[in-house]
Amino acid sequence: MINRRYLGALVLGATLSPAALRAQSAPARRSLDEGIALPAPGRRPWAAQVPQLRIGLMGGENEADRLGRYGAYRELLEQTFGVPVRLFPASDYAGVLQAFSARQIESASLGPSGYAGAWLDTQGGVEPLLVAEERDGSISYVSVMVTRADSGITDLAGMRGRSLAWADANSTSGYLVPRFALRRAGIPVESGQYFSRTGFGGGHEQAVVAVLQRQYDAAVTWTSGQGDLSEGHTRGNLRAMVEKNMLNMRDLRIVWQSDPIINGPLTVRRDLPQGFKDDLASFHLALPKTHPQIYAQIERGSGTGYRTVTHEQFAFLVEMRREEMVERRRRA
Repeated sequence: MINRRYLGALVLGATLSPAALRAQSAPARRSLDEGIALPAPGRRPWAAQVPQLRIGLMGGENEADRLGRYGAYRELLEQTFGVPVRLFPASDYAGVLQAFSARQIESASLGPSGYAGAWLDTQGGVEPLLVAEERDGSISYVSVMVTRADSGITDLAGMRGRSLAWADANSTSGYLVPRFALRRAGIPVESGQYFSRTGFGGGHEQAVVAVLQRQYDAAVTWTSGQGDLSEGHTRGNLRAMVEKNMLNMRDLRIVWQSDPIINGPLTVRRDLPQGFKDDLASFHLALPKTHPQIYAQIERGSGTGYRTVTHEQFAFLVEMRREEMVERRRRA
């Protein structure tokens, strides 16, 4: 069974293994470092092996909005590296994981659980480049359970006998972590036990919409947990929905919040040239300073930029995913 050391590891994004501790001690590159600059425009030698850059876009938001948010980002990548860039929006998280397995994409920004799933599906065929930093310099976010403000539900105890929407089976904050944390608190998470029913909202945005439309009493989603709550915090799904005028935070109440979770990584296929990985990392590290609007669009808010990471910082989530797979087979 998953034990408590994994939940504690969510705060730092590291296992307790010697390899992970060594990885943590290695200096990470940050957007705030001096000398960070956008790579000079021009076609690179790696373009012979990567003639086009195919980027998977996670589900959880309607397709038109996703493509709109990433339009200027795609154009800047093309201008910088001289290769065509194609965006592949998936209907759900699983679509991006399958695209990595089929080697149909080179890169995608994944949630931490999604990264762990892709790593398992590809047998180690993907690796993380960097994660977003929050305004306080941390690299974590939180899962929250939200209800309608007029629901009469003010805490987790009030959810007994009520319905709950998960975001996506491959989501860390919208499924994996809240299920684990609730079980740890002694709350059975299967439909018809503590909750009257549970189901999938079809993504983070859709799950919150389902609550607003009274299809579910509550949903779990992700937020930075920092900044003004009335604005949906500094970054995350709530912030994005507020900015798109899909949500007024006065209509929602947060009734539960997880411990901090390491931010999801920008992920690439491991078999790609190292020069490509280095250039892509440098591009993103410089993005917040050189093109702050593009950075804010793709990050659904803002922080201090990015920080490089290693696989060891996500190894605990690989184990958590393995445990969840065993649990699913046991329930089947």
